[in-house]
Amino acid sequence: MPDSTTPTTSPAAPPQTRRPRVAVLGASLEASTHSPGATLVGDFVRRDGEDLLAARPWLAAGTPLREAADWVGLTHYRTFAGAPVPAADWAEMTEVLLGGLRSALEDGALDGVLFDVHGAMSVVGTDDPEGELAAAVRALVGPDTLVSTGMDLHGNVSPLLARACDLLTCYRMAPHEDAEETKERAAANLVERLLAARRGEVPLRPLKARIQVPVLLPGEKTSTRVEPAASLYALVPQVEARDGVLDAGIWIGYAWADLPRSSACVVVTGDDAAAVTAGAEELARAMWAVRDDFAFVAPTGSLDECLDAAAASAAAGVRPFVVSDSGDNPTAGGTGDATWTLARLLERPEVASGRLEVVYASIPDAEGARAAAAAGVGARVQLEVGARVDDVHQPPVPVDAVVEHVCTDDPVARTEVVLRTGGLRLLLTERRKPYHLEGDFTRNGIDARAADVVVVKIGYLEPELYAMAADWRLALTPGGVDQDLLRLPHDRISRPMHPYDAFGGPGGAPEPALVAELVGQLDEQLDGAVESSWPK
Repeated sequence: MPDSTTPTTSPAAPPQTRRPRVAVLGASLEASTHSPGATLVGDFVRRDGEDLLAARPWLAAGTPLREAADWVGLTHYRTFAGAPVPAADWAEMTEVLLGGLRSALEDGALDGVLFDVHGAMSVVGTDDPEGELAAAVRALVGPDTLVSTGMDLHGNVSPLLARACDLLTCYRMAPHEDAEETKERAAANLVERLLAARRGEVPLRPLKARIQVPVLLPGEKTSTRVEPAASLYALVPQVEARDGVLDAGIWIGYAWADLPRSSACVVVTGDDAAAVTAGAEELARAMWAVRDDFAFVAPTGSLDECLDAAAASAAAGVRPFVVSDSGDNPTAGGTGDATWTLARLLERPEVASGRLEVVYASIPDAEGARAAAAAGVGARVQLEVGARVDDVHQPPVPVDAVVEHVCTDDPVARTEVVLRTGGLRLLLTERRKPYHLEGDFTRNGIDARAADVVVVKIGYLEPELYAMAADWRLALTPGGVDQDLLRLPHDRISRPMHPYDAFGGPGGAPEPALVAELVGQLDEQLDGAVESSWPK
């Protein structure tokens, strides 16, 4: 095994003439510590080798970035949001990731590592899995290998993660329409830096200015479609464009992980200490100045208030009206099988009678979906559905319904069944699946545009749903990703923190200084400690 500073083998070609050799690895999950259940290693999609590289269009054969370096695809694990990963599953995953990295080092020196993580991973028994993994990567590759990461803006940048990585960037749009652009930027920054350092134009490692901003907000209050996030994120490329600055980012943070690292953060990288420090402080202070201006991206209300508005819209002929069942949003970390909203839909007289046509997507229940599919289209079934994982607010709900449609080949949900009872069409699925696309409905025989109401387990609407909706509301429903953060226990986050604490004035916490810290790399003592703590 290589030591923490020197690769095992020297490159065959002189370092100034060969292409940079860059490894790609990581693990991506956004996990709520308030969601019951667990995200197991088998829930992740694992990609290895060339399959991993091919998953990124900007690394396709013949693209400029692919030709600029020798890319070594190792392993990447990815799944959509959920509950924390058990310690044993995380140990299995990290052994694969670090084992692959050791093998790559045995084959030759690595100039760079593209460290592909989300930033909001939660693992039972550790507060900072991504930071610890990054530190273990750093311990293996040594100080002369650049590590670059492109993250979700809903991730958290702990001090350990900032120290272990040389280049950090994040999305600048929510919804994340720039996800691939960000990953490409992280890779391009890495390769360009390596080449520029070879030419003697810049030092190998840039400076990093980091500021933790004591703000913790849900993504549904920080969409870049609306103010103040739209103007705040417009400042990021302006800072990035300054002389001496390489990249800039504002991480909103992940609001549903009760962990010390959960907070907004600003990181600016570059070669001019004054420029990166000033840029970081400007962005941090701009965010702090508008902390009270963040509001939900759509009108909000209780579920009943949102359904009343939807019924009025339908009566006026304006449809479809979309309602976000936001507290159990699986793309934020909800289990997806909470039945609180379903129970209340079934209790609504206009839904039960069929006067109001409602589509609800979805409830994952493997046993129920398979039983309904086996019964077949046209069959009447009596089932108790949902709440197999999240039964905190509501037990499984009895449903007496007719099977309208069956689909058995969805790559995510596997089996999908449309059940009709009164005016409600419920999508019951074998596995958890977010419904973001109009095609998700049409594939199941549902014309969502013709429905009076479409209730979707989501927060802010993804682009296709947003374009389809005649109007919409965000229902403040309970669940593992409750949008009303004060209804959830947050006992371990750093305090004081907005909006949990008041700042300034009589009895308030002191205003934060928001002074940038120039972050150094991991010291040798910590390198050794981290390396010794991981499986060999």
